[in-house]
Amino acid sequence: MKQKSKRKKHFLLGGILLLFLAGLLSQAFSYWPSVMASVSVMLGKEMPIYSVDTDKKQIALSFDAAWGDKDTAKILEILKKHNVKVTFFMTGGWVDSFPENVKMIAAEGHDLGNHSENHKEMSKLTEEEIREEVQSVHKKVKELTGVEMSLFRAPYGDYDDKLVTTVNSLGYQCILWNVDSLDWKDYGVDSIIKTVCNHKNLANGSIILMHNGATYTAEALESVITGLEAQGYELVPISQLLHSGEATVDPTGKQIPKT
Repeated sequence: MKQKSKRKKHFLLGGILLLFLAGLLSQAFSYWPSVMASVSVMLGKEMPIYSVDTDKKQIALSFDAAWGDKDTAKILEILKKHNVKVTFFMTGGWVDSFPENVKMIAAEGHDLGNHSENHKEMSKLTEEEIREEVQSVHKKVKELTGVEMSLFRAPYGDYDDKLVTTVNSLGYQCILWNVDSLDWKDYGVDSIIKTVCNHKNLANGSIILMHNGATYTAEALESVITGLEAQGYELVPISQLLHSGEATVDPTGKQIPKT
């Protein structure tokens, strides 16, 4: 009997200990984003922003503009119809080729973003070359529209610490994405719609990557917008999605406000 009593006590003590540990883990995970952000800072790893930590059911559509232009007018027409503002990241070559569309994008209230002058792999450039790639486009867009751009997207999503640090020093925030529409793979209209609207990463604060020059993007856009809105999301430009106060970026690329 004594043996059974001891076992029962050990079992109860073990159960209490497990509950205590579970409580500690639960508390730890509630602070996980800020803890990991601090670790990221301590390790000296510079991160671009892939998404935003927010309680608001808001997400951002973004379009990279580097080559073609045949669908830009149609894209702008659809965005206007649905009263949706987005962010266009433009290369210097695209700005040179289509200055009137740059002006139109600005006039319709969309964000103007910097996508580098020559669409190079930025991690392979020197700090001075990075500055030239960013400042060249900045100057062109300012001369055309008067807009001082502050959002930068690295071509191919290619970055390193040097790029993020240099871009930040120029007054820019480095923006990537956590939802890729894969429109650039030309899988078709239905593929784009399903990829975006059913994406595993789609959540409050998501940034979605699309391209103004991909084959099926314009045709899929309206259904993407209505599909996202049907899920309760409000589509806003990246400048509105980002936290305006002090913030940090955790190791997953999520921008988190400092508390």
